[in-house]
Amino acid sequence: MSVFPAIVSGLRGDWRDRASAESRLLPQGKLSGPMPWVIAIMIGLTVLATASGLALRNTARAASADLAGGATVQIVHGAPRERDRQAQAALASLKQAPGVISARLVPQAELDALVEPWLGTNAGDDIDALPVPALIDVRLSGHTGKAELAALRARLKTPAPAARVDAQASWLAPVFEAIGALQWLAGGLIALLAFATVAAVLLASRNALGNHRTTIEIVHMLGGTDAQIARIFQRSMAIDAAAGGIGGLLLGTLAIFLMGNQFAALGSGMMTSTGLVWTDWLVICAIPLAGVLLAVLTARYSVLSALRRML
Repeated sequence: MSVFPAIVSGLRGDWRDRASAESRLLPQGKLSGPMPWVIAIMIGLTVLATASGLALRNTARAASADLAGGATVQIVHGAPRERDRQAQAALASLKQAPGVISARLVPQAELDALVEPWLGTNAGDDIDALPVPALIDVRLSGHTGKAELAALRARLKTPAPAARVDAQASWLAPVFEAIGALQWLAGGLIALLAFATVAAVLLASRNALGNHRTTIEIVHMLGGTDAQIARIFQRSMAIDAAAGGIGGLLLGTLAIFLMGNQFAALGSGMMTSTGLVWTDWLVICAIPLAGVLLAVLTARYSVLSALRRML
């Protein structure tokens, strides 16, 4: 069947043949042209950016929860015996302090393991010759704020004059700032990809309108409306966007698992303790649906706008 009899059949109101007639107006295969592949690339990159932003958010939340209420007491003294004496006195005072859940003196073996990558410390070295402070890990019942830290410093002023009290969260403040910046970067990338998708769909729709201008004019002379013509284009775009969305979701998911394995190989607790939860995967799976909806709406309104100026 040629294009024009199909159009006439659809315009006469035969509802059973209308969808078939409209589909023949644009003799284009489901995967013909670059549009499905362009959308697949956009969806794949969006999936990857979204997963990265969600994983960073989960990492920041988990780290903040672990460090909330945590404080570190350092006994900085050059004399090993005096350092150990003040550490024991500070530990005894902290265990009796109000609001302190636990206080633990970090063993020397753990300190040796911490400084070994940088100082090359091994079992044969005299660790007391190094200016390594004694560390006490403190857990508070509430948030570690300025008032809580000031109270701890005042309590340790007499038994341990060399004590330095810091909130554990303050050590990772630059890391949290960097994570926040990366999350904003991921959000900006998602917005740019959405804009690029709209631009690609808009360009494809205008190009298709130009290629079928003569046919569209005939449809109008036969009584076809702008809404009928727009429905043809949006149906074609929906098929291309759905195919591209599925492909992009598969590619993005594969990239997520590959990157997850790479970060897991780092052996960092911050990277391996958190990941994507099931709600995050729901958001990721909704990205292709949002891409199809965005492409269909863009195609519809761009075609309607162009038809008003064309005819």
